[in-house]
Order: sequence, then C-alpha cells, then structure tokens
Amino acid sequence: MRARVPGMNLLKRLMPRSLLGRSLLMILLPLVALQAVTFQIFYGSHVDIVSRRLTAAIAGEIALTTQLLDRFPGQRNHDWILASARQRLGLEITLDPGVRLTNPRSTNILGPMDDDLEVALNQAFDAPFSMDWTSDPRSVLISIQVADGVVHVVAPRKRLYSTTIYLFVPWVAGTALLLFGVAALFMRNQVRGIRRLARSAEAFGLGREIPPIRPEGATEVRQAAVAFNRMQDRIRRFLAQRTEMLAGVSHDLRTPLTRLRLALAMLPKDAAWREDVTEMTDDVEEMERMISGYLAFARGEGTEQAKPIDLSVMLADVATAARRGGANIEINVPESLTVSLRADAVRRAITNLVDNARRHATRVMLSAVPRGRSVLVNVDDDGPGIAAEQREDVFRPFQSGSTGGTGLGLTIARDIVRAHGGDISLEDSPLGGLRARVRLPV
Repeated sequence: MRARVPGMNLLKRLMPRSLLGRSLLMILLPLVALQAVTFQIFYGSHVDIVSRRLTAAIAGEIALTTQLLDRFPGQRNHDWILASARQRLGLEITLDPGVRLTNPRSTNILGPMDDDLEVALNQAFDAPFSMDWTSDPRSVLISIQVADGVVHVVAPRKRLYSTTIYLFVPWVAGTALLLFGVAALFMRNQVRGIRRLARSAEAFGLGREIPPIRPEGATEVRQAAVAFNRMQDRIRRFLAQRTEMLAGVSHDLRTPLTRLRLALAMLPKDAAWREDVTEMTDDVEEMERMISGYLAFARGEGTEQAKPIDLSVMLADVATAARRGGANIEINVPESLTVSLRADAVRRAITNLVDNARRHATRVMLSAVPRGRSVLVNVDDDGPGIAAEQREDVFRPFQSGSTGGTGLGLTIARDIVRAHGGDISLEDSPLGGLRARVRLPV
C-alpha cells in the first residue's frame, strides 16, 4: 500500500488543470529559479561587497574629520576643516558644541546599506550615534556624540550604494517577463490545435456534422488532427455501409415474412388451427416491427443532424401519442427547454421508454428538469419494477428479461442517448415501480 506524502493533495489542487497552464508553469519555475540564483549571486557578492566598502569609506571620512576637529581646536581651524570636508569629501558636517545626544535611534530601509553603515560607524566610533534614512530622500542624516558635543553629518545617499542594482533588478524582471510573454504566445498557439481537436471530437461524438480539422501546430498535433479526420471518414463510411446492409437485410427478410403472412392467411379457419395461426401471425408482425424499428434507428443515426429543438414540446407530443394508445400518462415539464438534438432519434428513444413503462404499469409519469449542463428526463411507472441486479441486463440486445417485448427497445434507446453524449439508467421510482432516467447534455 503506497504511503501518501503530506502536502501532495494540496500541491495537486494548486497545479493548473489546463495543458497551457502546466506548460507555462514548467517554463516559469525554472526561469524564476535561474533569475533568483543569479540575483542572489549578484546581490550576495557584488552588491554586498560594494556596500561594505562604500559605508566603510564614509565612516572613515567622518572619523578622520572628527579627529581633525579634536586635534586642531579653534574656530578658524574648525571652519577650514569643515569647509574642506564639504569640498573634498562631499560631506556637510557641523559641530554642535556642549550638546549631549539623547535617545539615539536609527531608521532603516530595504537593502544592506543601513546595516553596513551601522557596522562601520560602530567600528569607527566608541560613542553613541543615530542615523535617519527617511527624512531626506537624497541624504542620510547622521549624528555622533564626540567629546566637545554632537557632530551632525549630511551624507549623500549616492555615495552609499551602487546604482548597478537599480539597473540589474529591472533588467532581470524585464527579461523574465519578456521571455514568459514569448513562451505564453508560443504555447497558446500550440495548445490551440489541441483544443480545436477536443471540441471537434466532442461535437462528432454528439452526432453533429463538423468539417475536417485543419492541421496546425507542432508535428504531433498535426498528426493527431490528420488521424482524427481519417477516423471521422472511416466512421461515416461504416455508418453508411451499416445502413445499406440493414436496408438490404430488411428487404430480404420482408419477402419471406410476406410469404409467411400470406400462407397463414390461407390456412383453414378451423377452431383447431385458429389459436396457432393467431400466435404465428403475431410473431410475424412482431418480427416486422422489430426489423422496421431497428432499420429506422440505423437510418436516422446515419443521416439526421442535430439541431436546437424544444424538448418540452417533444415530450408533450410523446405523451399525447401514448394517450391515444390508451396509456394513463402524466407530464411535468418546463414551458420551454431548448436542447440541440437529433429530434427523430430522441423521440424514438423516449417513446420506447414510455411504451415499455405502459406495458407493465397502470400509471406513467413523464418529467424533465434541467440540471447544470444536462437535462434529466424521467419516465416513472407504478409497475412491478426490475431487480437492481437485473437492470443492466435489459439493455443488452434481445435480453427482454422481465420487461417483455423483443429486447431491442431499451437497447436502441440507450444507443441513441449515448450517441448524444448522455446515458440512461434505471432506478427505483417514487411511484413504486421503475424509473428510466435519461441524461442529455445541453
């Protein structure tokens, strides 16, 4: 027994369902991983090293300036030292004598510059200090406690970081988006042929007339399209040949059946023969109906095309025809229910189900209800029903079971419904008998 890996179900739910989504994910994940590794190598080596060197230089220049102020007292010396720092080093430094730095705090920003500068100032000064990275967008405000007071420094931000990172990040993001966009366009064109093939296969399976698929895309997709076109032609030829064969068989069988009917009609009408003649005549008529019904189904399957019809009107017509035949049938359908169907074939399937129900029941209910992307048609009766283990058997050709009849009615009905992409199932009916449930795709 295979052990389930924790998180696999969650991973499966998060995975895209479509081929396009999974293909793009296969491209995007390695691309992001490659960019992340590249960025980490660049960020962790080049940017980090450059940042440490720049901040160390700033801290060293500030330390040198404060040492000169301490080494050469006097206002003239201080003015010269501060002017030189401004001109030579680009640092605005002022001395606030006799002041103590209270509650030194630092504000941080994203990136290594603030942390590296704090480390460098700790190494250069054995005194409290504060840094303000947010008040001035172009400068960093630094305050350092010295012996004579507090030194205030305005350091340009451009001296504390390399502009390369601001070029590298857009370059990485831009190239990733560009490559992903090109891959998305390419994969969408490849998947389009598969989607067209899936739509055509679904439409052909529902019995709709579709033109041949134009092969496009990758070689494998083109081969699948060509194979589908050939399969479609072969199936159509098979249906045509089957219809012709059944027509020929029907013609050949009708001739001896007609002779049998004439022979039975010419037999003596004696009482001794009357019952046997009647039974044989009924058998001949049943054989003719069976042949006619299956031939009509085969011809309709091969030539009739699906088109939008009002299923409610069709079911009402079926119920009306059943009432004319003496059935006690009720109907409960929406006012309008438009579905794309082969009208004659579906009418034949529903009629077969209604006829089967009325043969074994005194009350029949015909109803329809939309359910999502399908329509459910129910034929309920109050008859004896069929045991659950025997319900599939009655759909086999010539397996009449407890349903009576010739054994083709339910088989033909299921063939018709499945040709539309639906199915028929037998269930217990609320009326106490059997329910035949037809599911038809909308």
